[in-house]
Amino acid sequence: MKVLVINSGSSSIKYQVFAMPEEKVISKGLLERIGESESNLKHTGNDKTKEVKKPVKDHAEGMTLIFSMLTDNEYGVIKDVSEIKAVGHRIVHGGSFTKSTLIDNDVIKAIEEYSDLSPLHNPPNLVGIKACQEILKDAKMVACFDTGFHQTMPEHSYLYALPYEYYEKYKVRRYGFHGTSHKYVYAEALKMLKKDSANIITCHLGNGASVTAIKNGESIDTSMGLTPLEGLIMGTRSGDMDPAIVTYLMDKTGSSTKEMNNILNKKSGLIGISEISNDMRNLIAEADKGNKRASLAIKMFCYRIKKYVGSYMAALGTVDAIIFTGGIGENNAYIRSSVLENMEFFGIKVDHEKNKVARDAASFSHADSKIELLVISTDEEKAIAIDTYNIVK
Repeated sequence: MKVLVINSGSSSIKYQVFAMPEEKVISKGLLERIGESESNLKHTGNDKTKEVKKPVKDHAEGMTLIFSMLTDNEYGVIKDVSEIKAVGHRIVHGGSFTKSTLIDNDVIKAIEEYSDLSPLHNPPNLVGIKACQEILKDAKMVACFDTGFHQTMPEHSYLYALPYEYYEKYKVRRYGFHGTSHKYVYAEALKMLKKDSANIITCHLGNGASVTAIKNGESIDTSMGLTPLEGLIMGTRSGDMDPAIVTYLMDKTGSSTKEMNNILNKKSGLIGISEISNDMRNLIAEADKGNKRASLAIKMFCYRIKKYVGSYMAALGTVDAIIFTGGIGENNAYIRSSVLENMEFFGIKVDHEKNKVARDAASFSHADSKIELLVISTDEEKAIAIDTYNIVK
């Protein structure tokens, strides 16, 4: 079966075609700058890559372009769109959905309702669904929710200490995100550890970042909350802070709720502290040149992660492994060692030589470490393809 995986952003569509159940990627691509004067599609199929630069006015037109490449005589991997039997859609906010599910009108309505909590992600996710439905009349559509994995959290973990009526009326609670990634790397870790179950702390570190405490396969706590803003310091997001800062700054600056939301989500975090970049690679390069603000942003980033790792060790009681994944987690040995520095008391000991070269599925724990330290490359698209195939099958 050929399964298409779609990750539809506000101005982009990322896609992969899998041959299932072999879990083999046979084509992939990224369409960017939808709605701008010149859009860019980079498509790979049949071991060849082609770039197309042309105006693409909307996501529906973008999907038409993508399918024209998938059926292209030279770069395509299918002869007709009817060969795509199922489509897995990444949906950022799924509310109380606990697992991936076939898309029907009720599911679409629910995704629309949760758009208030994820205004940057859910609306384009919906556009991607509707664009695929227009072209693939007979294919099954599956929604795979970033929030789904975290619905095992207990009440005392997911509730906020606000008047209970806000939870009852408006569903204000911690939902958590990056669930597809946390679930995937946990399963990969079990293979490496040769265990059927384990207590593991997963650190997904990229421009968006989160930490999850997983107890015997279930998420019991996670750093992101009602929205992806809570928790770690991120590329452009503030993460945890005193909520009174919001009303204080609104009074001082006259900012509207929309403007303040933009500041917290788009102008804070690493870019806010450093005033240089939200990209960790750029910050490390600047810190190496002696830039104090870049160094401060890096130190704050690592310190926040360290605090979460320590608190989740307490929540779990015993910890078998700590995983680093995501663009920063997988590729930045300095960040990994900085996060785990001076944690020998907890049974954590880094092998710095191993850490320098640790990539993909690798251990960088010292022989004396009581807790396994792992680098595992996340593959959210593969996880979505597996869920989609199993549901449709």
